[in-house]
Amino acid sequence: MKRFISSHRSRAALVHPGDSSHLGLVVRIMAALVRISSVCCRGVSPLLFRSCSLIRPLAVQKKDRDCPYLISAKIHATPSSYAGSGSKAASLHWTGERILSIVLLGLAPVAYFYPVPAVDYSLAAALTLHGHWGLGQVVTDYVHGDFKIKMANAGLFLLSTVTFAGLCYFNYHDVGICKAVALLWSK
Repeated sequence: MKRFISSHRSRAALVHPGDSSHLGLVVRIMAALVRISSVCCRGVSPLLFRSCSLIRPLAVQKKDRDCPYLISAKIHATPSSYAGSGSKAASLHWTGERILSIVLLGLAPVAYFYPVPAVDYSLAAALTLHGHWGLGQVVTDYVHGDFKIKMANAGLFLLSTVTFAGLCYFNYHDVGICKAVALLWSK
């Protein structure tokens, strides 16, 4: 398989992947990375990379191996700054979401085999809560600004309330969620 690779003289050359000229191109690129990393580590701030540890030469000269500062990593975080970042409420919320997902998986066959009002109302509550938590994550991730977040959360609570009330109304005044899905499948 042949490819066009631009040479160092700014002209295109037809090169086989196994050619020595291809190897020469790779060596020139590696040499350029070594030069960039050596300039970066000598105090010149990098343009594309935030630290010189992102550029690692494949071959290191003996004088570079003797310098321990080139190998050491810069860690700016202390353990105390991240000690309080975990929350028991967040952990319980995550566990609740996983439990609700498993309950929804279990409710599907139960709703098919036993279409009773208790299962209808359980589905209404589980589907509403699952949707509320999912859309809440969308609001958390994509809505920015204090006022916008408050309005989005208020809209989310209103949507979840109307959804749950509508499903309960459908369960009480009509055939229910289980029988409605069975009717859709039967046609």
